[in-house]
Amino acid sequence: MMSIPQIPTNAPFTPEQISWLNGFLSGVFSGTDSANALAAAPVPAKPITIAYGSQTGTAESLAKKTTKELKNQGFAPALTELNDLTLEALSTLAHLLVITSTHGDGDAPDNADSFVESLNSTEVPSLKQLHYSVLALGDTGYEKFCETGKQIDFHLAKRGATAITPRVDCDGDPDDLYKKWLDTVKEKIDNKNMFTEPTSTKPTTIGTAVSPEQPIEYSRKHPFPATVSENYNLNGEGSAKETRHLAISLEGSGLTYQAGDALGVVPLNDPQLCFDTLEAASIHPETNIPLQEGGKKKARLYIQEDCDISGLSKKILTGYQKLVKADALQIILDDPQKVRNYIDGRNLIDLLQDFPHQFEQANDLFGLLSPLKPRLYSISSSPKTCTDEVCITVGAVRYHTHGRARKGVCSAYLAEQALVDAPVKVYVHTNKIFKLPADPSVPIIMVGPGTGIAPFRAFLEERFAIEATGENWLFFGDQHQSTDFLYQNEFFQMQESGLIHRLDTAFSRDQEQKIYVQHRIQEHGAELFQWLEKGAYFYVCGDASRMAKDVDQALQALIQKHGNFDDAQAKDYFKKLKKEKRYLRDVY
Repeated sequence: MMSIPQIPTNAPFTPEQISWLNGFLSGVFSGTDSANALAAAPVPAKPITIAYGSQTGTAESLAKKTTKELKNQGFAPALTELNDLTLEALSTLAHLLVITSTHGDGDAPDNADSFVESLNSTEVPSLKQLHYSVLALGDTGYEKFCETGKQIDFHLAKRGATAITPRVDCDGDPDDLYKKWLDTVKEKIDNKNMFTEPTSTKPTTIGTAVSPEQPIEYSRKHPFPATVSENYNLNGEGSAKETRHLAISLEGSGLTYQAGDALGVVPLNDPQLCFDTLEAASIHPETNIPLQEGGKKKARLYIQEDCDISGLSKKILTGYQKLVKADALQIILDDPQKVRNYIDGRNLIDLLQDFPHQFEQANDLFGLLSPLKPRLYSISSSPKTCTDEVCITVGAVRYHTHGRARKGVCSAYLAEQALVDAPVKVYVHTNKIFKLPADPSVPIIMVGPGTGIAPFRAFLEERFAIEATGENWLFFGDQHQSTDFLYQNEFFQMQESGLIHRLDTAFSRDQEQKIYVQHRIQEHGAELFQWLEKGAYFYVCGDASRMAKDVDQALQALIQKHGNFDDAQAKDYFKKLKKEKRYLRDVY
């Protein structure tokens, strides 16, 4: 009898496709009539790859949701992180959906950065066989809005790939645009020629109606009305900073979280800023504002609860210019650098005062504004030690620019309005990437200056609760040890008990020459490399634009120095750390 060939596991197919092909070949070569076997074999669903780049988990969740939906409709989807998609594999694909976020100053997520870098190389093959679509997640408050998605879209098109649909850029909550994007993708695909017909034509349902008998599922769209149980300043007297520790009750919410997750907080705008903004726009606070979902709301409440008045964008300036038709504003709009200079550090009230306008309808102004978005804060407690409660660590942002005092929207709200026993709307944002090792015996290294300490307080509480045997090394930095050593007593107690095996600090203003956490990392490079060789996980949390980049460079430098590697070997070692998910960042 003829031997039955098998498709190797490393073939460029998904597991579902390999299984189908092996079954098909088994039927063809099993001694039955080949033609009959061929006729009886089911038509396989054609493959489509969903690749994602995710820093906090949102893009990953959407990618998994897409995979599940396409599979239910007769496709054979394969899910992958972008960094796991090689150029060689990319050149074999026929259909690709990319879902990716952007973080920091236009940076690609950690699980997408090497893919984006490779697309910019001269080694990218022709991609004329590829049909693709990109869903980009971002925030128009950042200058390089959706930069990662834009870069991927540009390079794929440059190499000859054909867009199934134009790229979709999501500002803030992506749910509505995501659904429209996916529906359009499915409509544009020629099912007859490219794919088997979907097994179901039932329309996709986003969310489930809640009946009175069902428990309410709290989420970003339906946050839980929680109560603040603790709110106090962690900084000492004389500090230039104000860092709040908040404990928030989740009792009765059904919400659960893990160490490494974030808490979404729905803020309210500063009442005085709202009043001043309405006054500058000559809109009476009691004016009724019609709502999209029906009903009305007073302008004073609408501007406080629903509108982002904290920043400006070119989109707002362009829309406002259509109303005011001011020559001076047009001069700004005609020069990209002048636009950047003007919007930097200014609020809506500055625009209203610099270029006054009498609004005939309040919605002429409100229609220019984006919705007030929730803010995410790394959770600084472990659910194993805080029952029905969650803690966050928040630095109150206050500064002075363009002749006016400014405040961070949510941080000032939490510092000034979210007092003990006050209500605050929250939800849990799962971060599926920034997690402790599954093996509690694995050592971890944590770098968290300032409020970046938050998730590591949670990690340490978690490791204590589960009696983890892995060593814990903590790097912390801030301005002054006497006033800015957040959770100092807790960490000293953890060190005395043996929970923290190494504690290294960097207080930048306590000596003439500034010292930061990256300098401490360099000082202890030899020992740190030994920890990495033992399998340690390396975590970073905090500012993306400066600190995280400096730590990244310090880590790569010590790997090369203490590993005795050349440039190529050091880069390979570093890439391996990231691929094994042993170098993880929660940066903002």
